[in-house]
Amino acid sequence: MDFAERYELSRRNRISRFKPIVLVLAPLLAILFQLYVPRFATFFGMLNLPLLVVVYFSLMRRMPVLGILFGASVGLVQDSLSSLPLGVLGIVQTLVGYFAASMSLRVDGENPAVRLFVGFFFFLFHQFFYWVLVRALLGETIPVELVDNLVMAVLNCAVGLPLFALFDRLKMK
Repeated sequence: MDFAERYELSRRNRISRFKPIVLVLAPLLAILFQLYVPRFATFFGMLNLPLLVVVYFSLMRRMPVLGILFGASVGLVQDSLSSLPLGVLGIVQTLVGYFAASMSLRVDGENPAVRLFVGFFFFLFHQFFYWVLVRALLGETIPVELVDNLVMAVLNCAVGLPLFALFDRLKMK
C-alpha cells in the first residue's frame, strides 16, 4: 500500500457520518430556535445557532462540496423564514460551509481548542460577509459594532463547545 492509498484510507476514516434525520432536524431546530426564542428572551438573540450547526457539520464531514450544499440549504431556509431578502444568508452560510470544510482538511476538528477558535472565527467571518453583502447587494448601511460582535463571538464559541459535544453523540458508529 503506497502513501496515496494510505492517505485516502485515513481520510475516509476521519469523515464523520450522521443519520439523514440528524442532518435535517439539527439545522431546522436551530433555525426555529433563532426565530422564536429571542421573542421571549431577548438575550438568546445573540446566539447564531444555524451558523454553529453549519460550522460543525462542515468540519466533521470534511468535504468542501458538502459544506457548500449544507451551508446554502441552511442559509436559504433561514432567508425564507425571516424578513431578510432571499439569498443573503444563503450566500454567507455557503461561504462559511465551504471554508469550514476546507479548514477541516488541514486541522483536527475534534480538538476542543480548534473548536473554540473555529466558533469564534466563523462568527466574525459570518458577520463581516453579511455586512459586505448587505452593503454591496442591497445598498443598505449597517453599523459595525466591533465590541458587540466580539462579545457575541465569544458567547457563540462558548455555546458551540457543548453543542458540538452533543452533536458528537449523534454520530453514526
